[in-house]
Amino acid sequence: MIMSRTEAPRDEAAGDLADQLLGRLLDGLPAEAVLTDPDVTAAYANDMASFCAAGAPAVVVLPRTVEQVQHVLRTASALRVPVVPQGARTGLSGGANAVDGCVVLSLTRMNRVLEISPVDRIAVVEPGVVNADLSRAVGEHGLYYPPDPSSWETCTIGGNIGTASGGLCCVKYGVTAEYVLGLDVVLADGRLMSTGRRTAKGVAGYDLTRLFVGSEGSLGVVVRAVLALRPKPPQQLVLAAEFASSAAACDAVCRIMAGGHVPSLLELMDRTTVRAVNDMAHMGLPEETEALLLAAFDTPDPGPDLAAVGALCEAAGATSVVPADDAAESELLLQARRLSLTALEAVKGTTMIDDVCVPRSALGRMLDGVAAIGDKYGLTIGVCAHAGDGNTHPTVCFDARDADESRRARESFDEIMALGLELGGTISGEHGVGVLKKEWLAREIGPVGLEMQRAVKTVFDPLGILNPGKLF
Repeated sequence: MIMSRTEAPRDEAAGDLADQLLGRLLDGLPAEAVLTDPDVTAAYANDMASFCAAGAPAVVVLPRTVEQVQHVLRTASALRVPVVPQGARTGLSGGANAVDGCVVLSLTRMNRVLEISPVDRIAVVEPGVVNADLSRAVGEHGLYYPPDPSSWETCTIGGNIGTASGGLCCVKYGVTAEYVLGLDVVLADGRLMSTGRRTAKGVAGYDLTRLFVGSEGSLGVVVRAVLALRPKPPQQLVLAAEFASSAAACDAVCRIMAGGHVPSLLELMDRTTVRAVNDMAHMGLPEETEALLLAAFDTPDPGPDLAAVGALCEAAGATSVVPADDAAESELLLQARRLSLTALEAVKGTTMIDDVCVPRSALGRMLDGVAAIGDKYGLTIGVCAHAGDGNTHPTVCFDARDADESRRARESFDEIMALGLELGGTISGEHGVGVLKKEWLAREIGPVGLEMQRAVKTVFDPLGILNPGKLF
């Protein structure tokens, strides 16, 4: 419901503040950009994470311009009202969850690709641009934006920047942070700041651009981004290798990386995940395998690379090695991998998706440990992984209506994170901390690190209004 200030209902508990907030917002925003109907605003309360508390927003604002974002932040600062920036809410850590009485600042209507430069190999975009839309737009110019989260058809660039997200291609091309050259950011008090550059090189001053990447909207609101592009590579071809154990598949990963190969993709799906994808999409994947490893190359002639990797897989104990015949078959295998998390959710109706990243050399121990944790708690835990960079996604499947099973799911999730840290890893490779993992962030970085991070937050957001309750 779109409301004028005269139509807005008065909250008896906090009527003055609610009226002031709505009135001031409408002074600088069109009425259609301000939503107050509780049935509508409730839809903006949370992202896709389980076990993450979410409050009731006072209002949802959908700006279209930088000036409108500035107006929202000035208003919120003046009234000391929290602001929760949001993209498409595809996050998996509760980082976009509302807090009671907040302004939800949804940036999905700021969705323009402002510039594509084949000479400078950059794109300038607004935060609400969908990842896949950007990829298609730059592809028309023979260019490529590599970061491709599994939710790339719906997630936004602003959200990707907020969580420093990754994707299937990270093993060769890296994560979002490596493609963000510069940002326009609205600070908590409404001031507009530019960071970074448009040039290929630049080392002037502190790297504030990197500071904002992964900050989950806690330091400022990204309203424009300068992104690095690459020449569009040839269509990749995929090889599928089956293994009798996850340990053997992980051994193959280590052999491939130690051998100096540079695959464009190196992904792993365990037996539980393969069966879940087959049950949902009927893709005919080999259900008898304990682990399915997908390796791809996007070089002009991928044949020799695929053959070499196939030989390494066989040396590690692969029971079957099958290169895709063409691009269409390759895309089918990649689609199966992209469906993994959705398929696992269908196993029991609810999932907790972990995001632990470990050194590649510890990948086998990580997967064996996850299997033992699943047995300990009597739970189905499927694992898919960006195996080439050690980023695992153990996915705990459970029935949220069963209180005991829900408890066991949460406890198993925590044990998986503890295992990752024990193996020299990190609690999040690409999903962020949000609400779900903030206690674990404190364990990972220690008290001094936590103190420094809080100090940085205070410099940029002295009133603490930006996405409060997230990270720490």
